[in-house]
Amino acid sequence: MNPTSPFSLAVMAIVALTLLGLPIGHSMIGGSILYLFMTGLDIGTAAEQLSNGMYNSFVLLAIPLFILAAEFMTIGSITERLLSFCNAFVGRFRGGLAHVNVVQSIIFAGMSGSALADAASSGKLMQKMMTQDGKYTASFAAALTAASSVIGPIIPPSIPMVIYALVSDTSIGYLFLGGVIPGLLIGIAQMLYVSFVAKRRNFPVEKAVPLRDIPRIAWDAFPALMMPVILFGCLYSGITTPTEAAALAAFYALLVSAFLYRAVTWRGVYNSLLNSARVTISIGILIAAAMVFNYVITIENVPRTLAIMMQGYALSPFTFLLLANVILMVLGCFLEGTTILLIIIPVLLPTAQALGIDPVHFGVVAVVNIMIGLITPPYGLLLFMMVKIAEVSLTDLVREVMPFLGAMIGALALITFIPGLVLFLPRLMGYHG
Repeated sequence: MNPTSPFSLAVMAIVALTLLGLPIGHSMIGGSILYLFMTGLDIGTAAEQLSNGMYNSFVLLAIPLFILAAEFMTIGSITERLLSFCNAFVGRFRGGLAHVNVVQSIIFAGMSGSALADAASSGKLMQKMMTQDGKYTASFAAALTAASSVIGPIIPPSIPMVIYALVSDTSIGYLFLGGVIPGLLIGIAQMLYVSFVAKRRNFPVEKAVPLRDIPRIAWDAFPALMMPVILFGCLYSGITTPTEAAALAAFYALLVSAFLYRAVTWRGVYNSLLNSARVTISIGILIAAAMVFNYVITIENVPRTLAIMMQGYALSPFTFLLLANVILMVLGCFLEGTTILLIIIPVLLPTAQALGIDPVHFGVVAVVNIMIGLITPPYGLLLFMMVKIAEVSLTDLVREVMPFLGAMIGALALITFIPGLVLFLPRLMGYHG
């Protein structure tokens, strides 16, 4: 590639602006406008691509609605009731609270769609529960919370999968189904490591909940547990679209928190709307910028050029998936997940399709990779979030999170090279890919 070509200079401008501290979304818009200017194209095309991409995609509305649903669950007492429910079943084992942490993330995954929302809603509470009376070290509790939060966007609903569906024109419903077994596999891998380390470090056993109390605890958590059931029932029966299902999730979360649990104030609702707007805007700017930069990539024919180059190496599907995993995992150490989905995936996807790799399988593998990137040093967002929540050093947190990272990479290898683990449920529901 010519280092003085408009495309090369645009990429260098994006990197330089990002290193100078400008948000990645603004940097991509700046680099794209530079490219349009240098090639003599109409600069107004940037605004056209931005507006068309943002306003012509109905599916994008699902993102703020899933974020809002997570916010409404946070201000209610849904999280506390779910934790009590999980503790009733797995708290009695050695390292019980650590197992509770993973199980509540699996259950909460069916509600929020965001790893950061998962960590923010239950992170503080789990950190306090695990570290009181010195039961667990603060760094281990924080590492476990960060690792288990990754499950959130893999088990549906999933904001990253919505974005992947946008760039790949893949069915959101089948993508959601494809994430169920991989999410459970990662949860199992984490619990196996917890069981192993619990014996080595002699983690405490929680006081067993009497069997007579379990029905009461389950009934108390029942409205919260019904949320994913209602959500998926409406989605897969065809009653609602994914966007309408997201709106239903937000409405149901508010309904349960306000009228059944009576744990919502007007100020809480206002703050939830405000926080949702802030997160949505930050994601929206990234998506808008990616629309503009993807136009530049299309003009330069980058996906087709890369596909031809890779075909020249006669890559097998196995080799390509291995290479894609390495690329996505390395990029996940430095880039935000939405950026990878919007910029890198459209470049890799044509080659994956040419090699006969199923788009649902590839999408789930890509999302799992990107979620693992959230806890991968040096720039994993969940690591920085848990450093603030737990008030631990980044060095201690990274040391504790590395074994979880190893367990998750093992699960990723199974998902990558055994496509049936991803495609079993979609095919059960009529998928013919």
